[in-house]
Amino acid sequence: MIAQVRPRELSAWLNEARLIGEPIVLDVREPSELRTASVTATDFTLLTIPMGSIPARLSELDPTRPTACLCHHGGRSMQVASFLQGRGFTHVVNIAGGIHAWSDELDPGIARY
Repeated sequence: MIAQVRPRELSAWLNEARLIGEPIVLDVREPSELRTASVTATDFTLLTIPMGSIPARLSELDPTRPTACLCHHGGRSMQVASFLQGRGFTHVVNIAGGIHAWSDELDPGIARY
């Protein structure tokens, strides 16, 4: 089962995850979506890999590093989180509600689309 973290809870998750390793937020949206709305990495590392490219680029990810997956509403990121967990990633969560919820809960300056 993949844990769900709301954007408003992400900071607490990042702090907890740092006990295991330096966490990343993995944004799996398409380049056009990133141009429309993106998060600013303040206290975390942001990596952008479109969902469809994850299998081919899996070697770019560390299975022991805490990873929070992000997409538009949380559906694609949940699929990626499940995929990663199935390949031995040990600390993966889904950012529930995606960037849409991020805009609502953390940064209303992020465009909603």
